[in-house]
Amino acid sequence: MAAIAAGIHDANAIALATSTLDGKPSARVVLLKDFDERGFVFFTNYASDKGRQLDKNPRAALVLYWMEMERQIRIEGIVEKTSRDESRKYFHTRPIGAQLGAWASRQSEVIDARRVVDARLEEMKERFAAGKIPLPPHWGGYRVKPERMEFWQGRANRLHDRFRYSRQADGSWSIDRLAP
Repeated sequence: MAAIAAGIHDANAIALATSTLDGKPSARVVLLKDFDERGFVFFTNYASDKGRQLDKNPRAALVLYWMEMERQIRIEGIVEKTSRDESRKYFHTRPIGAQLGAWASRQSEVIDARRVVDARLEEMKERFAAGKIPLPPHWGGYRVKPERMEFWQGRANRLHDRFRYSRQADGSWSIDRLAP
């Protein structure tokens, strides 16, 4: 990936937009952890706001933006969960603290104070002190299967280059140049 080669900090940070069934939008930044011909993968707590929204409305948009390179990629598509095996493999590459954190945090739940999370973390440290930390049942990956992608390259005079790729019924892609 050119952004990583260019030394951009957090080059895999992506804005993820989801919405409720009634169309209320929600956006946040997550980390892109994998991509291939099947789609773009990120991991999270399935019980989080984004997880609940994706369960009810499995459509999302992603935006990658690298200001230093004047580049942006927009992706829209259908979302599916990754397999438990894919989630498990990635989970065990995470630092131990992040693995424990996945168990300790009831993401998006209202809490009284920071001490609630800190106490849960201490409980998880004790619970899993003896061995490998298993993949939590409430945690895993999502894959955004692209239906449309737009590639933007900044140019002088704000006359940017924009190309939109749209997936066709046969799986091929049509490519359109868009006016800046």
